[in-house]
Amino acid sequence: MGYPIPQFLQNVIIALCAIGTGLLLKFIIRKTFNFFSRFWATFQIQSIVRRLNGPVGVFIPLLLLNISLSFMVMDKTPKAQLNRIIEIALTITFALILIRIIKVLEDHFYHKYDLSKENNLKERKIRTQLQFIRKFAISLIIVITAAIVLLSFESMRKIGTSLLAGVGVGGIIIGFAAQKSLGNLLAGFQIAFTQPIRIDDVLVVEGEWGRVEEITLTYVVISIWDQRRLVLPITYFIEKPFQNWTRVSAQLLGTVFLYLDYTIPIPPLRDELTRLLKSSPLWDQRVNVVQVTDNKEQTVEVRFLMSARNSSQAFDLRCYVREGMIAYIRDNYPDNLPKTRLEYTSPIPG
Repeated sequence: MGYPIPQFLQNVIIALCAIGTGLLLKFIIRKTFNFFSRFWATFQIQSIVRRLNGPVGVFIPLLLLNISLSFMVMDKTPKAQLNRIIEIALTITFALILIRIIKVLEDHFYHKYDLSKENNLKERKIRTQLQFIRKFAISLIIVITAAIVLLSFESMRKIGTSLLAGVGVGGIIIGFAAQKSLGNLLAGFQIAFTQPIRIDDVLVVEGEWGRVEEITLTYVVISIWDQRRLVLPITYFIEKPFQNWTRVSAQLLGTVFLYLDYTIPIPPLRDELTRLLKSSPLWDQRVNVVQVTDNKEQTVEVRFLMSARNSSQAFDLRCYVREGMIAYIRDNYPDNLPKTRLEYTSPIPG
């Protein structure tokens, strides 16, 4: 006659079977995705496998373990505590799955709207909105998850009940304390949808030239041309003026000013500018102008106007034209460089 299996061991066997079944289901699901990825090697399937493999691999065994508790025989108190622990773990894991799903959707849109395109205005608009929505949604999921976990404890519910009496005064205090944070959040919504700035926009702000690298719920990071980072509160872009060089298009006009003698001939300068621009791949063939824009006491101001596909190329093109025009004038018209005139009058013989 055999010995009966102890109840504790039966519970362990049930738990192991539930976890094992969950791991087996996770293995089958993963292999199924890998099988389909061989025939449709799409970016989306690879992103789903990469992002969701970990949290789903934990969630399925936990879910089956939670279901298996109803088949276990144990005292009421330890069973309730174990059930609460598993439910908290399920809540946290499910929140992580939701966050990873948001990441999968973000990967899809980032792949579809690639910033490496030359004319990427639409892509920058969509990415700016997506980045803000992602951060807001993840923050909301974290707050709701934390609230659900805390409310699962009886002591937390009692604390919450005891604080209801002071909720009026507390609400006023919190309102004043969070006024700036709420202002930042509303400014973030405004920027995400009205879009005075977008990801990868070229800005001149606080006297610095740079690109918008990151937009968060509370601040904006500007990548300066010399690899510094300028961090500004998001409300700055609602309250203060700044230059946006790529608001409508990435195309930009560049200018070079030279100060030359009054005797300089302008038509040869126009011919030389045309030659320089045609020899440079930085020129987008839209604008090619030479104008005398001002005159000083001793010099005239000559403006060389050119166009480029974006601000970086416009800067490089300006440097190239400035260097070329100076060399051309120095070699061909050295007498027309700025000079100071002195008039000498011989004395009258007495």
